[in-house]
Amino acid sequence: MDFNLDETQTEIRTLAADLLTREVTPARLEAHEKGGSPYDAELWRALAKAGLLGICLPDSAGGAGFGPVELAVILREAGARVAPVPLAASLVAGLTIAQHGTDAQREALAPLAEGEIVLTYALREPGADLHDRPRTTATGDRLTGRKSLISYARESAKILVSADTGDGVRLYLVDPADVEITGTPLSTGEPGSVITLNDTPGEPVGDTRAHDALRLNALAAITATASGVLSGALKLTTEYIRTRRQFDRALAEFQAVTVQIADVYIAGRVLDVAVWSGAWRLAQGLPAEEDLAIAALHTADSALRALYTCQHLHGGIGLDVSYPLHRYFAWGKHAAHLIGGAEAQLNLIGALV
Repeated sequence: MDFNLDETQTEIRTLAADLLTREVTPARLEAHEKGGSPYDAELWRALAKAGLLGICLPDSAGGAGFGPVELAVILREAGARVAPVPLAASLVAGLTIAQHGTDAQREALAPLAEGEIVLTYALREPGADLHDRPRTTATGDRLTGRKSLISYARESAKILVSADTGDGVRLYLVDPADVEITGTPLSTGEPGSVITLNDTPGEPVGDTRAHDALRLNALAAITATASGVLSGALKLTTEYIRTRRQFDRALAEFQAVTVQIADVYIAGRVLDVAVWSGAWRLAQGLPAEEDLAIAALHTADSALRALYTCQHLHGGIGLDVSYPLHRYFAWGKHAAHLIGGAEAQLNLIGALV
């Protein structure tokens, strides 16, 4: 296994980092939060123009045809800047359709590559973990059940929904106009929803393998985003303790502070190893369940504790919503919620080994 990005992946990372650094400024984030829009439409169009929305989409949809590693590369950069766009939801749904959809379904992804639409997916259900068999049922391509923790449901052109057919779990594309959508605020500030399906028509996507692909793609996306979030928080905290002075000394000169910021760095590196291992194995068609479960465990455990440390090292300002650190903490907490928390991941790892 080679954890170094190849030349193309490095170029994708550089492109994403440069664009997001230029576009996602503190002033832009504050203006977006005050404006009340579901996402930054101007940034969404910029990502499309740069070709980043089409990185994981097929050639037939105007995409580049890449896979999970490139997905992780882009989402890590987005997480490091807490970019307010439906990037993770759209790329995960798009990649899964590209992998398992029909030719017509793949071609229908073209508007996503152009930044004209948004996609999302629905795996989680109330009271269930990400890896639990869904209680939502499908009978003759009609779906009944409830899905929770869905981002951008109202804004999406289609929702990729998992449902139990009785013979296995399959995926279906559902029109948001055909479901009951109940808004539920998310800690990230993104529009969240619970959707209720009542004999709702759905368009099948792939076979039972498509569901496993969606779940693993989602885990890769969530953990890669969390890795970026922790990286962004570490950068912000490192700069703060370097410049903030107490008792005529920079905070970074105190040994206790140095040890704590080193712990944050180590947590980030550990998460990175698990994320890249899982994404690489997924891209190679190798079993990736264990690696991604470990990445998910660190997302919900050591990485989240590291974000608490970042807040602690900032003192009171770390809790101030006028200071950018709160966004990183909110995104980190949301990632932990999406995967069901540390205990759920420990149970899953125990079952896998």
